[in-house]
Amino acid sequence: VQLVESGGGLVQPGGSLRLSCAVSGLRFDDFGIGWIRQAPGKERQGVSEGISCINARDGNTYHADSVKGRFTTSSDIAKAMVYLQMNNLKPEDTAVYYCAACGLVDGRGTPYYYGKDYWGKGTLVTVSS
Repeated sequence: VQLVESGGGLVQPGGSLRLSCAVSGLRFDDFGIGWIRQAPGKERQGVSEGISCINARDGNTYHADSVKGRFTTSSDIAKAMVYLQMNNLKPEDTAVYYCAACGLVDGRGTPYYYGKDYWGKGTLVTVSS
């Protein structure tokens, strides 16, 4: 299993970024792919927030309330890629963003995320003026 994120960086408040996740070793038929973020200083506490999950087979997608309306998750099965389009970024969006294998309860409900063996190494997004 290999998930490789790219696209992080420094952006001003109100700006946009698109994160990409290259997926290998997983079948989109068996796993959803989503995004988890971990704010600076929270690593040791193990505090993270699952913000999205997409089931590429049927397009069902979950977004956390904290990002709903601003972030969009999409996938390209042929390219084995998942994307996170982030608009109207806020300083509180600053975090390391991890691509992770996930699922949706009953195919459309609350997401669940697999263990860290199914996460990428992360990409840092910093929102600051």
